[in-house]
Amino acid sequence: MIRNVFDGVIWVILPCAMIICNDMMAYVFGFFFGRTPLIKLSPKKTWEGFLGGGFSTIVFSLLLGHCLIQFDSMVCPIEYDELGNTLNTNCSRHPVFQPVQFRLPFAEFLMEDSSTLLGFEALLSSIPWYQFHWHTICMASFASIVAPFGGFFASGFKRAFKIKDFSNTIPGHGGVMDRFDCQIIMGIFVYVYFHTFIMVTSPHHLLRQVYSLRPSDQLKFYEALTEGLAKRGIVPAV
Repeated sequence: MIRNVFDGVIWVILPCAMIICNDMMAYVFGFFFGRTPLIKLSPKKTWEGFLGGGFSTIVFSLLLGHCLIQFDSMVCPIEYDELGNTLNTNCSRHPVFQPVQFRLPFAEFLMEDSSTLLGFEALLSSIPWYQFHWHTICMASFASIVAPFGGFFASGFKRAFKIKDFSNTIPGHGGVMDRFDCQIIMGIFVYVYFHTFIMVTSPHHLLRQVYSLRPSDQLKFYEALTEGLAKRGIVPAV
């Protein structure tokens, strides 16, 4: 999860908030409406809480995500500026963070009777949308459906060894693993999801990887790159 910070703070804040929201809203819906047990490993979990928490998580994530993507400091990768010896969070926004007009499915139906729209045809036919919202829905769905089973697995593991908590690091709440089991699963998922469907390799990203190498390896990389570019005629041979 810490590695996700360098791809943009939003890839840490939003997934963490998803898990917290799902946990809270599942409890609220389960407390007030819970009637049907979900799984024997967690007797207090109910289908009503599971479904209510999932729906609430998706809505909450879309609202929070929309607010966060308005700030470059949230969506830009964190890069180290060697010249200024500072961390840089300025960038050209990734396409998923750039607004587009999304045409509503029922726009044509609205246009048929434009007399009742009182001049709001353009506003109602399409809305500003970010591709990131689709990714938000995917991540929120994972947080609502798959990630909670990390808690179920942990509960089953503890029951098998007849223990209440993994440790007592946090008085009254068990250990770190007891509190962050779902967060760990979510962090791994977001990392894989980002690098599979979203990440676009850029010179800055490659430089960041090169700078993480040892100085001797950086020199080897430089020599190999120079030699390769010279063979292709891109730079003069040394």
